[in-house]
Amino acid sequence: MDPVRNPYAPGAGQRPPELAGRDRELQQFEIVLERVARGRPERSMVLTGLRGVGKTVLLNTFKSMAMQRLWGTGKIEARPDQSIRRPVSAALHMAIRELAPRHRAPERIEEFLGVLKAFAMRDPAAAKGTSHWSPGIDVPAARGRADSGDLEIDLTELFVDAAGVATDLGVGIALFIDEMQDVQAPDVSALCAACHELSQNGGPLIVVGAGLPHLPSVLSASKSYSERLFRYARIDRLDRDAADLALIAPAAREDVEFTPDALDALYEAADGYPYFVQAYGKVAWDFAPRSPITAEDIKVSAPEAEEELAVGFFGSRYERATPAERDYMHAMAQLGDDPVPTAEVAEALGRKPSSLSPARDSLIKKGLIYSAERGVIGFTVPHFGRFLRAQPL
Repeated sequence: MDPVRNPYAPGAGQRPPELAGRDRELQQFEIVLERVARGRPERSMVLTGLRGVGKTVLLNTFKSMAMQRLWGTGKIEARPDQSIRRPVSAALHMAIRELAPRHRAPERIEEFLGVLKAFAMRDPAAAKGTSHWSPGIDVPAARGRADSGDLEIDLTELFVDAAGVATDLGVGIALFIDEMQDVQAPDVSALCAACHELSQNGGPLIVVGAGLPHLPSVLSASKSYSERLFRYARIDRLDRDAADLALIAPAAREDVEFTPDALDALYEAADGYPYFVQAYGKVAWDFAPRSPITAEDIKVSAPEAEEELAVGFFGSRYERATPAERDYMHAMAQLGDDPVPTAEVAEALGRKPSSLSPARDSLIKKGLIYSAERGVIGFTVPHFGRFLRAQPL
């Protein structure tokens, strides 16, 4: 088998050669685009799921779909230590630059850029008279619009003005936010308020977020109406047919086949998680001497795939944890792979739950575990418990 022709692509946010099993989500977003284009009210959209299920891939695919309709688009990746003021400014600047060449009134573009510049430079965290970021916008900053220093007010005014520019062209603007659960609490509140205003006045600007399974509770804790503000789509593992298609279709384009037994073995190993499907598929291709790829090829190649996952996918996350945090995760792993009550973790460690709060909170901030519901925690990475059980204590 020629490794140069290997079609599989296990990478962070890298689109697989066959985007299988996501037809429902793609159709939902197509409807959102069409409704907004026709001036119909539509909610923003939020994708949730564990790591490795393809949320970022879908987010990038949605962005491409919006660009094909000549929308203005911008994308950010949230960070827990950063306000969204600067990244949102850069993203909307990119979106407006995409729309500007088609706008018949350059003064309207300049007017918005002045508001955008004022928004970007009004950072309360910056030293007086300075800004953390000076956008490359050759117009003077506007005064009295999106520059109050209150992010909720400023973001709402900025979104409304951006939507106005899109309305002039009969298109929309889409802001994509990856790792949305890492948006700071005050900024989440501001983002929800701005989306709420847009939903009420029908402005053609939508926010599409992606994050871990607890993202809906993060939004709900910020604004009670967030449950009705967004269209939620939970992204999970692929079913058997979709997982098989993700392997078969790319191979067929290279005149390579899998035996039924090989597909059985691959599904058992990858458990339907898209990242694992690509990882095991790539190594199986490289190890197989010829087509069709057999169950024996999977048996021989699986340890290599597992070693790569242990180092790159699991190990890199494990190394970020302190000894106390590793003890906490090991205790979780011993209780099983599903989300577990924090009280049971404390009992397994022979500690009081309150004494373990620092370790638990730090693991949540590092994105290694999440609060599935009150008093229950789970791993953000599938099969992480299995990996931990194989590690020495």
